[in-house]
Amino acid sequence: MRSRRFLAIVLIIAILIDVYVFQGIKTITQGVLPRTRTAIFIAYWGLSVLALAAFVLLPYFRLHYTRASGYIIAVVLGLYIAKLLAAVFLLLDDIRRLVQWAVTRAGSAAAPATGPGIPRSVFLSWLGLGLGSGILGALVYGFSNKYNYKLHRVRLAYENLPAAFKGLKIVQLSDIHSGSLANPEAVSHGIDRVLAEKPDLILFTGDLVNDYAHEVGQYQAIFSRLKAPMGVFSTLGNHDYGDYAGWESVEAKKANLDRLKAIQQEMGWRLLMNEHVALERDGAQIALIGIENWSAKARFPKYGRMDLAYPGTEKYPFKILMSHDPSHWDAEVRPKYPDIDLMLAGHTHGMQFGVELPGLKWSPVQFLYRQWAGLYEEGRQRLYVNRGYGFIGYPGRFGILPEITLIELV
Repeated sequence: MRSRRFLAIVLIIAILIDVYVFQGIKTITQGVLPRTRTAIFIAYWGLSVLALAAFVLLPYFRLHYTRASGYIIAVVLGLYIAKLLAAVFLLLDDIRRLVQWAVTRAGSAAAPATGPGIPRSVFLSWLGLGLGSGILGALVYGFSNKYNYKLHRVRLAYENLPAAFKGLKIVQLSDIHSGSLANPEAVSHGIDRVLAEKPDLILFTGDLVNDYAHEVGQYQAIFSRLKAPMGVFSTLGNHDYGDYAGWESVEAKKANLDRLKAIQQEMGWRLLMNEHVALERDGAQIALIGIENWSAKARFPKYGRMDLAYPGTEKYPFKILMSHDPSHWDAEVRPKYPDIDLMLAGHTHGMQFGVELPGLKWSPVQFLYRQWAGLYEEGRQRLYVNRGYGFIGYPGRFGILPEITLIELV
């Protein structure tokens, strides 16, 4: 009942936005031929009706992510983000008109003003609709970038790193989301890029699937190609537990997670479940710690147990922590474990939408996560947040490309 009420409220708001933005459409088409204007109106309302119908009907089909639903959601969401942006400029124009009308009334005689009202600004209408269309266009363009893997090279210097580990090359991958992938050849090319770097160690920081272990499917053979002299290690992300799927029983959910663990073993990955291992090179050792998902955000689970994973690592001069959610760093790692030198995380995907230019780094996700992409430093501790190898929800990437991270310890 509550969900239906929420759906009805959202639907009413969407219709009001449609009607409001239509006023801007009418303004900018005033000089257009009648037939053309009618065609524009029909196209506008036809697209709006289809978007609203998709919004209403989609929940009645499959509630979990599918490739088709991902594209539909992205287009509908992009369309209304675009309209909302356009509505902001139309609202500014209406405020301008209201102020201008009030000033005119105040300066006129007591009798009501006559003549035509203050016209809507064609410039502001064009500006709002243009920016809104630009956002929608960017989201659609992003569909073509979802397999456009970008290699980020990061060199990190540590005084306490044993000499034997200087020059160690670590590849970090994160957030593969196998259930969203639909191009094995493109995914395999990404793995080729990883192997071409000849890493000493490969670390995967969670979210191999969206919900179900079987989503790995044909990609299991591709990811099995990941090999490194010091091994391939992994942790679990919030999606790996199947918490967002409907299960017929607790046993079915557990069986799914057990199968996902087995798949990683079959691929030659060592899954770290609230534990640590010693990495050895030329007689020296460092600690690699891997914990289950732990988030400081209320809507995500805290399966991770640092109290189980950390003890025994005190003797190692250098420590790397694999923890899926970057909010873990500020909430627990920095205040309680100041001797963890490097934490590797993922989870945010950089929201798969943003801007990364020299001197400018922005994404809407930064309003939710303080650390959301790239390298962060506090004192002697460092955190690197991988932007994700795959995608979920929005089947694309704009400005925040899928990432392969190469970290070299120097």
